[in-house]
Amino acid sequence: MTAPAPTAATPITLPATLKRIVLIGFMGAGKTTVGRLLAESLGWEFLDLDAHLEARANATIPELFAISEPDFRRLESSALANALARTETVLALGGGTPEQLTNRLLLEQTPGTLVIFLDAPFPTLFDRCMLQSFASPDHIRPVLASPEEAEARFHARQPIYRRIAAVTIPTADLTPADGASTILQRLSLL
Repeated sequence: MTAPAPTAATPITLPATLKRIVLIGFMGAGKTTVGRLLAESLGWEFLDLDAHLEARANATIPELFAISEPDFRRLESSALANALARTETVLALGGGTPEQLTNRLLLEQTPGTLVIFLDAPFPTLFDRCMLQSFASPDHIRPVLASPEEAEARFHARQPIYRRIAAVTIPTADLTPADGASTILQRLSLL
């Protein structure tokens, strides 16, 4: 008989060295939705790196990306370094953030950081993103205009996500609440 997964009602004891949890994965993996639920369960702050970057730059991600991708990535790295200075934070990264060596080094070398990869097959992620776009027209993802290019990007990022993650959570068959509960259960085993 297995013990029930910890919930907000049954707090878990985290290792004293754990200062922040970083969620990585491709778009549609549930980083923001699961991250909010996880932060709430832990009594921690939730921070979406894209929103943090937009607030720091006073511009939207599409506006920043339109300037130039290298400039965008430089601003993104700066925002990541700033976000990693926070403690008791669940941080959701943009899907491309781990592609940059600087960002991978920041994640790997910031003490107290646990990187969790939310994984699902590309068709599942694509469908989730399309459903989000239909439900909320302001949530359109231009990168999905070419499904073939998006899938190629997905496959290129998979080895990076797997390499830097300490924990991988398959989310294809999980609701966001189940994803957060699964992470809480894994944290209770640390």
